[in-house]
Amino acid sequence: MKQLNILENWIRTHDEAILSALNQDLGKSRFEGYATEVGLVLDEIRYIRKNLPRWLRDKPVRSPLKQFPSKCFIRPQAYGRVLIISAWNYPFQLSIMPLVGAIAAGNTVVIKPSEYSPATNAIIDRMISDCFTPDQVKIELNEDIQKSQYFDYIFFTGSVRVGKIIMAAAAESLTPVTLELGGKCPCIVDETANIKLSAKRITWGKFLNSGQSCVAPDYLFIQHSVKDKFIEAVKECISADYLKIINKLHFNRIVGLMEGEKIAIGGGYDAEKLTIEPTLLDNVNTNSPIMSEEIFGPVLPLLCYQNLDEAVKHIKTLPKPLACYIFSENKERQEYLLNILPFGGGCINDTMVHLSVSGLPFGGLGESGLGAYHGKASFDTFTHYKSIVKKSSLIDLPFRYPPNSELILKLLKKLRI
Repeated sequence: MKQLNILENWIRTHDEAILSALNQDLGKSRFEGYATEVGLVLDEIRYIRKNLPRWLRDKPVRSPLKQFPSKCFIRPQAYGRVLIISAWNYPFQLSIMPLVGAIAAGNTVVIKPSEYSPATNAIIDRMISDCFTPDQVKIELNEDIQKSQYFDYIFFTGSVRVGKIIMAAAAESLTPVTLELGGKCPCIVDETANIKLSAKRITWGKFLNSGQSCVAPDYLFIQHSVKDKFIEAVKECISADYLKIINKLHFNRIVGLMEGEKIAIGGGYDAEKLTIEPTLLDNVNTNSPIMSEEIFGPVLPLLCYQNLDEAVKHIKTLPKPLACYIFSENKERQEYLLNILPFGGGCINDTMVHLSVSGLPFGGLGESGLGAYHGKASFDTFTHYKSIVKKSSLIDLPFRYPPNSELILKLLKKLRI
């Protein structure tokens, strides 16, 4: 609790320095930096601090008759030494959100941030030095991920490719892991949706951070009768302000995925500034190269369907996504899609905001991730739960000791103890 208080006070005092670092690394405005990074971390600290005393208590479990007299309970205990490997797209949030859960559970932590966010890394380093001793928390830019035997738990946020390397390294020492990955997150808009509002919320979610979000809508299936109306609505929502792509390699990859596609909106880019206009691609084929990998940029492919099952069939052929977004005013259709589509989490009639609710676990399944965090899920992730039976020494029932007679066996069967 003391560490959480110190951390919160430091962030509040130095929030402008954090926002400046985020702007330097990714070009984020002060509003976007606070709303998507600093503010989320502060909300997480407040939520966990409020509930932590309750989470730390022993959880009583009813003791069976065969263990009479006894007391059964579950006790939370920290794993020990935790390694947190974070990503560059939200460099402050993705480093500190899991840190909050790890220290709340009582662990010591090493943070390994991405090398692509040097300014944010510097401010995190300063924060860690001011708030913790080196044996509590430290930042390590050159930690060898192969040295998993030095850690009791590994928490990784990043690509599927690197996630597999992390898991293989952890398997050598049977170190437990949480993998927060990504994938192609689908968005579905049917003919009953509020098209103008849907366009606004999808545009916001897709082009936030220049589309460099693991939960951003990666492609959109829309009912053909409302497609043109949707495109016109998107045009009214797109802002002239957009962030830079993180590096040249990533920039070239995104531009390459746009080649040969029909551009409905945007499509321009600046190779020197590493910026790409918010772009909407029309009539994209399901076999197109842009549908074969996560875009992770400000480009949204638009695919039409006549019958909703066409969209469902294609989505289910792809790896299970981290998120899915359903835009519909038809409650039966909402329930149908929620039940039939496998995904980590998501929203109905909005995008991305589910990860801002501390009470909701955040994580994927299959290739989009393993495990979850945020709120209680963060505490659980970094906690081992011990199951304990505390027996009395005053009475010792003789049933379990030999010799075991047929009478005792019949009694056991009858009482089912």
